[in-house]
Amino acid sequence: MNSHKAYILVLFLSLIVVLPTHAVLKERNIGGTLAMLRIELTHYHNKLEKQSGAQREQREQVMQQLIATMNNSQQNAIMLYSQKSGNVFDLTYACHEATEQYKGFKETVGPFRTYVEEVNTEIARYDSLITDLSSMYVNALTPKENIDRNVCLTLAVNIRRTLNYNKQQSQQYINIYYHTEARLKSLNDYANKRYAEIQASIFTNNGENFLTMLRNFKHELKETGETVIEKYKPTKNFHSDWDSRIIILLLALILFYGIIAAALSYLFIGFIVTRLMKKNKTDFILHLLFGSEGGNKAKDNFRAKRFCIILAATVITFAAVVGMVKATIEQNFLSMASGLLVEYAWLMAVVLLSLLIRLDGKQIRHGLSIYMPIMVMCFIVIFFRIVLIPNILTDLVMPPLLLIFTVWQWIALRRNIKLLPASDTFYAWVSFIVFLASDVASMVGYTLLSVEFLIWWTMQLTCILTIACASDLLKQYGNNSKRKFFDEDTPVSRTWFFRLIYTAVLPILGTVSILISIYWAADVFNLSDTSLSLFNRPLVNTDKFAFSIMRAVQAAALFFIAKYINHVSLHTLHYQLTLREERKAEEEKRKPSAQTVASHTAIWRNLIQVVIWGAWLLITLTIFHIDNSWIVAISAGLSTGIGFAMKDILENLYYGISLMAGRIKVGDYISIDGTKGTVRNISYTSTTVEALDGSVIAYQNSQLFSKNYKNLTRNHGNVLSIIPVGVSYGSKVPEVKQIIDEAVVKLNKAGYIKYIKSVLAGFGDNSIDFKILAWVDSRKQTYAEGDIMEAVYNAFNDKQIEIPFPQRDIHIVSDTAHLVKAEPSKIQHADSESEAEDMIAKK
Repeated sequence: MNSHKAYILVLFLSLIVVLPTHAVLKERNIGGTLAMLRIELTHYHNKLEKQSGAQREQREQVMQQLIATMNNSQQNAIMLYSQKSGNVFDLTYACHEATEQYKGFKETVGPFRTYVEEVNTEIARYDSLITDLSSMYVNALTPKENIDRNVCLTLAVNIRRTLNYNKQQSQQYINIYYHTEARLKSLNDYANKRYAEIQASIFTNNGENFLTMLRNFKHELKETGETVIEKYKPTKNFHSDWDSRIIILLLALILFYGIIAAALSYLFIGFIVTRLMKKNKTDFILHLLFGSEGGNKAKDNFRAKRFCIILAATVITFAAVVGMVKATIEQNFLSMASGLLVEYAWLMAVVLLSLLIRLDGKQIRHGLSIYMPIMVMCFIVIFFRIVLIPNILTDLVMPPLLLIFTVWQWIALRRNIKLLPASDTFYAWVSFIVFLASDVASMVGYTLLSVEFLIWWTMQLTCILTIACASDLLKQYGNNSKRKFFDEDTPVSRTWFFRLIYTAVLPILGTVSILISIYWAADVFNLSDTSLSLFNRPLVNTDKFAFSIMRAVQAAALFFIAKYINHVSLHTLHYQLTLREERKAEEEKRKPSAQTVASHTAIWRNLIQVVIWGAWLLITLTIFHIDNSWIVAISAGLSTGIGFAMKDILENLYYGISLMAGRIKVGDYISIDGTKGTVRNISYTSTTVEALDGSVIAYQNSQLFSKNYKNLTRNHGNVLSIIPVGVSYGSKVPEVKQIIDEAVVKLNKAGYIKYIKSVLAGFGDNSIDFKILAWVDSRKQTYAEGDIMEAVYNAFNDKQIEIPFPQRDIHIVSDTAHLVKAEPSKIQHADSESEAEDMIAKK
């Protein structure tokens, strides 16, 4: 039943179920209460009297609609009960009409039931009111109050009589309505049984395949011819909506409307736009189509894509024209065919527009080549569905057709695979695999399954290309230099909606597209309702766990929503902490520290992620009806073992939280167990340090505390260097200290060296020992100490102060000296300097 019929029924009920809008409340005395009751009953009584004529008209309309519904159900019953099992397309159409009528009828049954309950309630209410007014003690009333009581009693009796009359008049329609519902329910049950047969036929082959048909080719061809002639033979005595002449008319209309659409598209794009482009009057259009490309490059791109643009415009125009035909013509066959043609035109338009947006002018023809086989095959399947082709003809025609298209797809792949993006190449390979699998399925007798497989991939490919096209457009839009929606520094107030579409809506649509493509593929056999029930049917249903396709899709959709919320939350956190650090740095007159922002972000990031993903996990457990009791039981049983096993992990978690709370932050310079380095990352279990030699070391958080780490940048970033130095005995202590002071003070530099003083440390074996005290940058301690020692050494040399060093005299004593033959001494003596020089020159 059409939707407007339901609205008429609701309107009818709203007129006949007229309830008082006001209630009488307690007044100061009984007289005031009776006076208010009289006013309300008078108003309600007059309202019922005025609506009596409208009620009669509405009852007539309801009666006509019920009769039309019964006649329509009778037509559906005749159509359904007369279908042969060999005509699957005819049978699915009949089942679809029957189930859709019952579904629409069920949606309008609620108002009738509500009406009966409300009328009964109203009648019972007025019965009680009449009884109360009749039994009222009148001697205690004043004359005016007595008059009000009598008028109220009369009005209440009249209203009750009117309500009871309306109920009796409507009861006949209600009985007819319930009778019609029972009839439609019986028809719906039978249609569902036939649907079950259709589903079984898709996944069974009855022991026949294409090879057996080839062995009996003459017999199969004869039987097919007889079936086709019987099905499409024109009727002589009656012009049926499904006559073969209507099919010929449809083909003529498709050709006619196709020519009109092509002519209009070529006239506008191929002729008008091209001529304007030659006169340089299409800059706006070229900018709209090709963005920032301008001049000759945009014109060349338009010329390369012109054929595809005309083709896309033709398909869109064709869809618009056929849609208008569907809206204006009430002929059953043409209405059904127009709907399917509009859907197919939309599929083609999406593929063509995707190619226009994603591919350049050199790739566009190659893209058309790899997608053309699947689009043509889809049209053939849709045409088979429109003309309600018999099963026997489908079984005979589909295997060779699919073989031809498989070869066509392979040739298109070989010729164009190296000239297209990787994504289009992948889709083309999947199309080839689908063709191959469908051909194999049809060869072994599963022809209807192969058709379903083809339609599913066509719909899925359309959804994929639509989402990919939208993603590319959004990426180009977001990467614009004026927007920078992908930049982390862009305020979240500008990017949240864009991110919602890009990171949540599109992935969710990609997940839902799987269901949509299966739904559309099933709709070819009018099995859309069956597919919906399959999506919601529990594949696993126990007390502890329930799983269905729809539940899985819901969990996946919630995953993308949680991912979006997590990203926006972290983006907001980073942005706010950055602003906070910039304001603080401005107040302290220093540069903002990215390391401080990173450290604070690390603390909150983990907390936010735990909350968001923990909520997603709990909701997912609820969706799949996972009982928490078994989780609790397992946790209780394993708690002791897990506690011992996780001792170190929990300890690291505790220390990790303690560290992230502020003891250490990313970028701090620490010393642990003789190793110095910069903190690069802090997690709940470990801390990563980059040592001075470039090595990256990961410490468990508990190790930092057990080895007494030192944070060398927590205060002012400096450490106290104590450099020992010694001078020879006899040096004057005040003079030495003055020399050291003068030498080191010259090295004072903010953020590098801050000299304190030198002190006498002690008297050594060979020297008077001093200690030089200075604050140095913790990260440059080695360089700073080297500069200090170099300056002191040079100053001592300049002042001729000796730095003593240990010296030892070695005496060799041997008891074998008497065995050594004595040789004359080689030591020569000179009496003057000139004599010594002569002796050296002779050597």
